[in-house]
Amino acid sequence: MALFDKFNKLIQERATFIQTELSPFGTRIDEIYSPTEGRIGECRVILAGTNNYLGLTFDPTCLDAARQSLEHEGTGTTGSRMANGSYSGHIALEAELADFFQRRSVILFSTGYLANLGTIGTLTGPGDIVLLDADCHASIYDACKLSGAQIIRFRHNDAHDLERRMLRLGEQAKDALIIVEGIYSMLGDYAPLKEIAEIKRQLGGYLLVDEAHSVGVMGKHGRGLAEELNVESDVDIVLGTFSKTLGAIGGFAASHHPEFNLLRYASRPYIFTASPSPASIASVRAALQVMIDQPELRTRLWANARHLHKGLVDLGYCVGPQVSPVIPVLLESPEKGMFFWQKLIKHGVYVNLVLPPATPSGQALVRCSVSAAHTPEQIDRIIGAFAQLMAEPRKEAVSNAQGATRPGYR
Repeated sequence: MALFDKFNKLIQERATFIQTELSPFGTRIDEIYSPTEGRIGECRVILAGTNNYLGLTFDPTCLDAARQSLEHEGTGTTGSRMANGSYSGHIALEAELADFFQRRSVILFSTGYLANLGTIGTLTGPGDIVLLDADCHASIYDACKLSGAQIIRFRHNDAHDLERRMLRLGEQAKDALIIVEGIYSMLGDYAPLKEIAEIKRQLGGYLLVDEAHSVGVMGKHGRGLAEELNVESDVDIVLGTFSKTLGAIGGFAASHHPEFNLLRYASRPYIFTASPSPASIASVRAALQVMIDQPELRTRLWANARHLHKGLVDLGYCVGPQVSPVIPVLLESPEKGMFFWQKLIKHGVYVNLVLPPATPSGQALVRCSVSAAHTPEQIDRIIGAFAQLMAEPRKEAVSNAQGATRPGYR
């Protein structure tokens, strides 16, 4: 087989979509006007699929911090953290995050993806066992694959299934790594972390929680689901990203373990990757302080989430199982998903389209994410766009979208 022959099915699937006027894969956003508005082609749209939970991408404090860093430290470090890529800002942010999460150590990575790859793929190896929720993010699966550890999946958000599988492991369970997420990025539901923490207390193991979508969103201080449920002491490692609530790019891993910092000398995705740009680090430091100083942003975010969730339920749509800032609308087929996604843009709303195999039972979903920066009027306009779709004839935008691959949202 020729080198690229393995992609023939993907080529056929992609061709189905690029024949349409708007493609969901790598959508070009031509202008950004604010955290909540932009332009796609000729359509001015409300941005309702950006994960910009606190709306900090245009925060004046964050912009000013980034500008000053850009002027004084340049566009990039041009090196890894192990070489010339550790600036004072990187060290300061690690200390500030350690203080915020009340952890002994924090290690910064260049992306959230690399945080998973560099932490999980280094801590575990052949002979180790990883138990992970079936709906965990692709970066977690890739990290496990890289490690060579034995992977045991348990049913999504099913603590009983986790317990059953750990009991089968016997004594091996006490050294296994359990991996879950705070808020899951597709359906917006949360891990049953209280129950999982109790299982860990009884059977042993290490617990890693990826709080990518829950930092700044859940918990009294915004530390995520573990804080919300008062089980932080049961969580051995917290992973997260700067590309959601903190409005930039980068990732981190935090832990109490006294030897956690050894990962700096063993993690290839940390050692061999250029460090985050100084301007990005500066904006994250500013965003972290805004998040701490303005808890009202979190209050506003949840008000918007409840507003949109209720509006869609009242229209009769099938939405995710729990109220959260991630609000998916589940549709019967990829064709209908494509139709909804394109029509929503025409009606002035940008959301994410997610297709099989990332969705259950061959369904599709259009995934909304709300922000503290959305106004109640904008939420009403999003609901209004969905209401208009209820009244329109549903002529599918494509004829054969079954089996299409997803763009890989996080």
